[in-house]
Amino acid sequence: MNARLRILAFLIFGSSVLALDAQIMLPALFADNMVLQQNSEATIWGWGDPASKIRVTGSWGKDTASATVSNQSTWKLKLKTPSAGGPYTLTVIGNNRVVLKNVMIGEVWICSGQSNMEWSADSRINNAEEEIARANHPDIRFFHVKKAGSERPQENCFARWEVCSPQTMHSFSAIGYFFGRHLNQNLHVPVGIINVSWGGTPAEVWVKKELVESDPFLKEYAGKLKDYDWWPSKPGVVYNAMIAPLIPFRIAGAIWYQGESNAGTSESYRELFKTLIQNWRHDFENDFPFYYVQIAPFAYGNESRAAWIREAQMQSMDIPKTGMVVVSDLVDNIKDIHPRNKQDVGKRLANWALGETYGMKDLVYRNPVYESMKIEKKGIRIMFANATKGLQLKGTEPAGLEIAGDDKVFYPAKIKIEGSTILVWAKEVKAPVAVRFSFSNDAIGNLFSQEGLPVAPFRTDNWN
Repeated sequence: MNARLRILAFLIFGSSVLALDAQIMLPALFADNMVLQQNSEATIWGWGDPASKIRVTGSWGKDTASATVSNQSTWKLKLKTPSAGGPYTLTVIGNNRVVLKNVMIGEVWICSGQSNMEWSADSRINNAEEEIARANHPDIRFFHVKKAGSERPQENCFARWEVCSPQTMHSFSAIGYFFGRHLNQNLHVPVGIINVSWGGTPAEVWVKKELVESDPFLKEYAGKLKDYDWWPSKPGVVYNAMIAPLIPFRIAGAIWYQGESNAGTSESYRELFKTLIQNWRHDFENDFPFYYVQIAPFAYGNESRAAWIREAQMQSMDIPKTGMVVVSDLVDNIKDIHPRNKQDVGKRLANWALGETYGMKDLVYRNPVYESMKIEKKGIRIMFANATKGLQLKGTEPAGLEIAGDDKVFYPAKIKIEGSTILVWAKEVKAPVAVRFSFSNDAIGNLFSQEGLPVAPFRTDNWN
């Protein structure tokens, strides 16, 4: 039976398959064209005949890893991998022999989130036809997990490893592809991208159910989520079907683009996002870096407050080994929740990885962020981090910059740029106390670093 049918048979009949056929079985992750994380102890697992011996070797060396199949018909072992290279073979020997071909050793990343991460070149991104035509990168491999939900953790998924080509790239996550391409071009190593994304999904479905329901705060807000026919909203159901089958595959890190579907429950997002990151790191047994995209400007309407989600995402950077990409300048239509420029989003995420994870020097990847404020007569001076070469305004007047006094009424502000600080004022505000920048659903700011990265939205007040 072919690989897809074997997976289906296992998912439906479970261990009864093994009672009929004691041959070695591997999850979909372990197949021809796969990428294993370099310089690591890669965890490899599968199913077999209870009490039988399993040996795994890679053609890159003489090391052999071994395990004994449990009475639950499962086995798991760790195999050391070398520095990047390939193609290799990976051989699994038990009651039969399985040889995986065209295996590469390199950097493996998960890309996840909702529709902006899911969107492919087929979704009419910028320069789609040109990007598809030039997507010949045999050292980049894709593993696209099909959408599924489950009440219980699953051991396998529907997916297969594919070599990057115009025939495979066009339907794969565009951001995932551009991220992987930028890594490949700069690190000169094979790159594997595992795509687990689903448009419309709230963050709760990507977290273990028990972690949400054991926290009264998170449980309360999860209960406010609306049910839809097109995607699940119950905590844990996507984690069970799309993340659990990948655990504990060795990865270099994860990239994430999600938040739009939580705009109506923004109060819980910071704690929820922290729980998600800790959940994944714990279960993958790997304190990997987690880089994410701050949601883009969009006309959500009066009820959804995207500004609060962005603030929660900004605050989440205090979680170790995280980084946030600002994309407010990559939007040309605030009535389209899917900005078409995916190339620069992927590149900015990759630059975070190149700078932080891989230690490349002379990269500018951190957006200017609000650091502190000081009242100066009738104005307020704002100090920024990540703006050592200074700031610039693209245009004659600042967009989305507001100032207020004790009455909490905000007015459009004037600006004077002085190095890495700005002086803000408005004639209507005689005694200013607070400044906000791009703090709304759809504001597109025009304040940038000299290197061209947009200033992250911020507010200096703590008003509700």
